[in-house]
Amino acid sequence: MRTHAPDIFRISAVLSISALALTACGGDGGDNAANADEADGDGDTAAPEAAGELEVWVDADRADVLADAASDFEDDTGIAVNLVQQDFAEVRDQFVSQVPTGEGPDIAVGAHDWLGVLVTNGVVAPVELGDAAEDFEDVAIEAWTYDGQVYGVPYSIENIALLRNADLVDQAPDSFDEMIDLGEESGASYPFLVGLDAQTADPYHLYPFQMSFGAPVFGQNSDGSYDAEELTIGNEGGVEFAQWLSDQGEAGTLSTNIDGDLALENFVDGESPFLLTGPWNVPAAEEAGINVEVDGIPAAGDQEAQPFAGVQGFFLSAQSENTLAATTFLVDYVGSPEVQQSLYEVGGRAPALTESFESAMAEDDIVAGFGEVGAEAVPMPAIPEMGAVWDYWGASQAAIINGEGDPAGLWEQMSEDIAEATE
Repeated sequence: MRTHAPDIFRISAVLSISALALTACGGDGGDNAANADEADGDGDTAAPEAAGELEVWVDADRADVLADAASDFEDDTGIAVNLVQQDFAEVRDQFVSQVPTGEGPDIAVGAHDWLGVLVTNGVVAPVELGDAAEDFEDVAIEAWTYDGQVYGVPYSIENIALLRNADLVDQAPDSFDEMIDLGEESGASYPFLVGLDAQTADPYHLYPFQMSFGAPVFGQNSDGSYDAEELTIGNEGGVEFAQWLSDQGEAGTLSTNIDGDLALENFVDGESPFLLTGPWNVPAAEEAGINVEVDGIPAAGDQEAQPFAGVQGFFLSAQSENTLAATTFLVDYVGSPEVQQSLYEVGGRAPALTESFESAMAEDDIVAGFGEVGAEAVPMPAIPEMGAVWDYWGASQAAIINGEGDPAGLWEQMSEDIAEATE
């Protein structure tokens, strides 16, 4: 696999890197810098050689793809890329602890919703995408934007959608109520399934229904970023959503007795035509012989049912001493169609680069279904204040579904608790 940058940019990048004799974190380019002033045997000034290396933290699933890109980058620039495998779940905390000490990588893999922690700790630097930003899906760039600056090169978009057993129901529902009607007409044990926790429900999976009532958690700025000072979850739409939760709990269409494992088990056993879930549960359904279709999420309110989007990518250390080389590797190698396609093939999630996104959509109906929903999704809030939301949010949802109090009162109390916790 060759992932060369366009010739004009590559030559320019190589010359710039060579001229600066860039070095990576902890590297030493002194010898090369000194050689730049020495004359060659013919009396001409010798051009400096590129020096140093980049360190990149990558998880095991993406290591092989990055190894090919790293080899191409070194061939083109003379700068080595040292790949260090890390447990994805530990990258954020390790990055935050090591970068301020002068350790850690130049580049790391991660999720966009880490940005609040990374930016407030001063450990990441913006990535200068330039015109290349237009080559990615809007939701992917929006997700990696914080305070008006882009902090990563995205490679995948993940979101939930509605799985449908096409042998039980042969049409996509236009609304939540129609979905329940179709589910009941199918004769299946459950008209619809979504996994919920007995104590914390599942705000992530229920969010598209909440959005259909016009009740996002936070307001958004003109650039799509979230405004922590505008808490909108407790608005009139939120109260309407709370009443809807109560109605569904009473009707049995939402149940905290059915967790994610049980919901999947019943779906693959043909006990329900509909399951609200992510692409991670598609293989189990297909292995069970379910004729799976992926549909948009039907709205319960009068607005669009938008789920959260999670966007993964690679970001740049604020302490990197090789910023130009790191940016070139990110934008022109990680951001290339070849690498984006390869990352899609190993991860199975819709690519973030539009060219690769459209190619994947054309090749795979499942990816196309999730991709269509994801293109209209809203990024998971990356602001630090989001951390104070989840517990109050989930506990209140569970209490409302289980009929443990007045829906409006419980929702309003939750909003007050969140407001106080995010001050």
